[in-house]
Amino acid sequence: FYDCSGLTSITIPDSVTSIGIGAFYRCTSLTSITVSLENKVYHSKNNCIINTEEKELVLGCKNSVIPSDGSVTSIGYSAFYGCTGLTKIIIPSSVKEIDDNAFDICSKLIRISVDPDNMVYHSQNNCLIDIKEKKLIRGCKNSIIPSDGSVTSISYAFSGCTGLTSITIPDSVTSIDD
Repeated sequence: FYDCSGLTSITIPDSVTSIGIGAFYRCTSLTSITVSLENKVYHSKNNCIINTEEKELVLGCKNSVIPSDGSVTSIGYSAFYGCTGLTKIIIPSSVKEIDDNAFDICSKLIRISVDPDNMVYHSQNNCLIDIKEKKLIRGCKNSIIPSDGSVTSISYAFSGCTGLTSITIPDSVTSIDD
């Protein structure tokens, strides 16, 4: 279903045991995601597809809310890739890993928040920051990179951020992946 802009809803039957990376990239009109209650590998909650055993969010859409009940501990590779309708995301305290490109090409993203009890990530000024690595991993068009030393590197944080008009890089930043 790659780049299927007319797709508005997905229902995953109980027979599906694997969803490949990129299966739903850039499905920009996607608003509803459900998984059959009989599916042994995946479940859905809050318009997210979650690998039940691995606790990995594998697909989200513009109406997704990442569950805060502990059923998600990681956000998979490109889980929201090309989700141009996503405007805000809240990372719960249970999320300990966010894979590359999880929020790439989310051009309407304007609000990024992390639960204050999350020990791996935090948010400040609409920036998603890896605490240990002091790395800015996702920004949006209205992000302001903190100048308090909490960010020393930037890693593709603004990939696909078409609404970004300017950004100020503070002196604390010593490394930028481009």
